[in-house]
Amino acid sequence: MPRALALSPHLDDAAFSCGGTLAALAQAGWEVTVATAFTRSVPNPTGFALACQLDKNLPADVDYMALRRAEDAEACARLGARPLWLDFPEAPHRGYADARALFGPPHEADAILPPLSGALAALIAEAPDLLLAPQAIGGHVDHVRLVEAIQAVLPAGLPVLWWTDFPYATRPQRETARPFAAAMEVDPERAIPGDAAARFAACAAYTTQLGFQFGGEDGLQRALDAAGPVERFRERGAVPLRVAA
Repeated sequence: MPRALALSPHLDDAAFSCGGTLAALAQAGWEVTVATAFTRSVPNPTGFALACQLDKNLPADVDYMALRRAEDAEACARLGARPLWLDFPEAPHRGYADARALFGPPHEADAILPPLSGALAALIAEAPDLLLAPQAIGGHVDHVRLVEAIQAVLPAGLPVLWWTDFPYATRPQRETARPFAAAMEVDPERAIPGDAAARFAACAAYTTQLGFQFGGEDGLQRALDAAGPVERFRERGAVPLRVAA
């Protein structure tokens, strides 16, 4: 059985950006794992980290990341994938103090890269047949750090589909950072018609995010409809032909 490994920054990015492809792979007999990097529960959040929770109408005493992991488990079940959660804290718990900082350059004091790279190296050492990962379109620092960590440990010859980060990539290009554009544009673009219904169903499982990101489930559907059923990637290496419909 061929194996696909999706490396997601947050608990929703893989489903939002390439859920249709992940579902299609699972339906075609692939073993699909979605490994998410930044999933650690941090007790007693403060400052910007707490604000990120409160603005989603979640009280301070709620374990926000536990809720998100439960959503991810349901989303992965809808895709036919296995969830895997790495124990690293999100950027607001690593000294990024406001929304502007989240989309600015990584802080020199952010020491996440070495342990994150080590954890990814261990996953990749299990020899998946295909890796799926973000391009970090939008420039969110957690996406950027994940791509940096992947680049540090990616073995030569491992096929990669670098996904187009949704919903960031739907925004006007002049407003959307593309920190790895030069490296990504070397690779050809690949369009894959995935399972749009499964993608929507998986995305809808992230109920804590829908209001904030899309104004609710109807807004999610409109955003996915506008993006279209084809998911776009940058293709590196000899991606198995069975991926593409």
